[in-house]
Amino acid sequence: METVVAFKEWETVCEALADGRQAIILRKGGIHEGRAGFSFAHAGFFLFPTRFHGQADKVRELQQQPALPEWQPGDIIPLTHYAEAVWARTLTNPADLAALEPFHIWTPETVRERFDWEGKGMASGSIHCALVRIYQLDEPWPLEYGRNLAGCRSWVEVAEPPAGWRERLAPVLGDGAFATLAARLGEVVPAGS
Repeated sequence: METVVAFKEWETVCEALADGRQAIILRKGGIHEGRAGFSFAHAGFFLFPTRFHGQADKVRELQQQPALPEWQPGDIIPLTHYAEAVWARTLTNPADLAALEPFHIWTPETVRERFDWEGKGMASGSIHCALVRIYQLDEPWPLEYGRNLAGCRSWVEVAEPPAGWRERLAPVLGDGAFATLAARLGEVVPAGS
């Protein structure tokens, strides 16, 4: 049986990915990533929205609703989107950060802070970037939050999703729009950057 994983990301970023305003993920890693540090180790994953870390101050878009408390054991988290990583790169050139600014909602300060952070297998002056294609599930998949999903880490194993879920995925961006975006991003951050 295939291991099913979810990627923990700020709820505000999950919303931007879900409605097509963003198609990249920038990640340094969580506190509990292990000695090797973070990597985009999975080609496909569910988006797991988190609510901590003062998100409103770290994104360029104002929040329309008040911040909600982080999930507690027993809460039901509606997983609504699945992502497929098209490519992943480790960026070491600060100029790439500025070039990517139109493609995400984080503030420049937030991205630079992550780029400069050192620890957990990552050197200062680097950040991981992945282009992801986002798909909406036909109906939310309720996932019960437990201690096994807690903590500052990027990847969590989750239960087996409902049968037939893959066949009912709908891309957030159509093929043409996504191909155009992927081409633009490939020019901004070419392979080997």
